[in-house]
Amino acid sequence: MKVEFKRLFRILPLVFNAAVRNADHEKLTQHIINLNQQNSVQGIINEMAICLKEILNYRLFAFVLQSEINTTQNRVDIDVWLDPRMYRKSLESVFIKDFHLSGESQINYLNHTFEHDEKEQKFSLENLVSYTLNEENCQGKIYMLTSRDISKYHDNIVSMILKSSGLALSKLINIEKLTNAATIDPLTGCYNRREFEVQIKKSIATAKRLQTPLSVFMFDIDHFKKVNDTYGHQAGDAVLQKVSAIVKSSVRSGDILARYGGEEFIAILPTTSKLEAIELADRLRQKIEEQTIITDAGTIRVTASFGISSLNPSYERPDSADIIKLVEDADSMMYKAKLNGRNTVMPGIIHLLTKAI
Repeated sequence: MKVEFKRLFRILPLVFNAAVRNADHEKLTQHIINLNQQNSVQGIINEMAICLKEILNYRLFAFVLQSEINTTQNRVDIDVWLDPRMYRKSLESVFIKDFHLSGESQINYLNHTFEHDEKEQKFSLENLVSYTLNEENCQGKIYMLTSRDISKYHDNIVSMILKSSGLALSKLINIEKLTNAATIDPLTGCYNRREFEVQIKKSIATAKRLQTPLSVFMFDIDHFKKVNDTYGHQAGDAVLQKVSAIVKSSVRSGDILARYGGEEFIAILPTTSKLEAIELADRLRQKIEEQTIITDAGTIRVTASFGISSLNPSYERPDSADIIKLVEDADSMMYKAKLNGRNTVMPGIIHLLTKAI
């Protein structure tokens, strides 16, 4: 009897481990199926995080993605998925070192928005483990603190989920690249004119249906030809990139900024009155005027002239006529801003209020 008990005690751990591993592989298989059905970067990474939480019960998980989508001509950013959020500060120095960043401004968090004075918790990096992803169009890295020792078996689990996630991300990035090629201006990262025409149709239809205001501002960079002639076209490109970045970072996520021509841009502002659009444009005008743009050819300062228009929908005419009027009115106001000495917004707030009275 004692011999049988001894044999049983030797067999039980083997049976238990086999059962655990079978359960793990069933979970892994289901998660791989799920992540291949995702249609967003966030969805794929979230599925990866859930899988590793179930199997490894991590205390900290971060996935960093650097792809062709978040890489521009002069800047390489990273997207980060972090769980839990309280370890952000401790990890940022690792991200900056591993991905050769110049600072925190190049880190974009996919699943959190942080407050300036948010409480953080430090931890020792000594037990942090990492796994690297290398695909043709993206690179990434998993960082983890786990509640158990990482064995070769667990290494294999992580490698399988990382490889499957990498293939799914690579496929999605290729699709986004094809989409962006048709809709995004490659120099500034703004929508192109063709996509603006698609978006303005949708915006006008929505404004009419919901009976909400809709405004547009158009602006171009003053004396831009002189910038190109003085500093060269590469410096001119740097100016376009910087000015468009200032505007993009200052408008709402639901606003739409497009490059309309060479140095000319246009923005669609849903649920925005003409007065609100004028106030926004004037803030942007000041930011552009105050910015010093550093290029290889020297430092450059520029100004911009803005024209504002708002939707005055006519239900007797087609949406296409409203589009034409919106754009023509904004263009006309921008021309008046040029005639008024440039570096200004038309109509101005005083002019608008006087007209209203």
